[in-house]
Amino acid sequence: MQVNSEFNSCSDDAYKDKTKIQKKLVEELKAQWKLLWRERFNDKVRAEDVAVKDYASLLVEKGIIIHANRDFKALNFKEILEQHMIENPDRFISPDVKVGGWHKFAKTKISNYKFQKNNPTFKPPSGKQTAQQPKKGGRGWLHTT
Repeated sequence: MQVNSEFNSCSDDAYKDKTKIQKKLVEELKAQWKLLWRERFNDKVRAEDVAVKDYASLLVEKGIIIHANRDFKALNFKEILEQHMIENPDRFISPDVKVGGWHKFAKTKISNYKFQKNNPTFKPPSGKQTAQQPKKGGRGWLHTT
């Protein structure tokens, strides 16, 4: 029994170390990824984005087209993580906006403001109930004397 518990604790420590190393690598790759997209050159004539520097960790060289408008396979961060042999790369990438995610969950499940707005019993906060000052002292748009 003691051998198994010692083996499990060693494997748990090794697993924790491995996950820490992977998280650190993913953070470095994300920083390089953001830098790549921030420093790109936008060629408006050809409608393409071009890498300005070499990014060895992302396997991108200077002058490579990273985004174009027609039938172009753009760079994919998930593929880069898979090339670096990161286990389960989906956990490091936020889902597409169309698919869902925390923002969509908050809008659909948590936020009920749009439903409260149409509710006749809904009253806005007390600070917003003051009426605006009438334009032109209440005389309206016509400037008759």
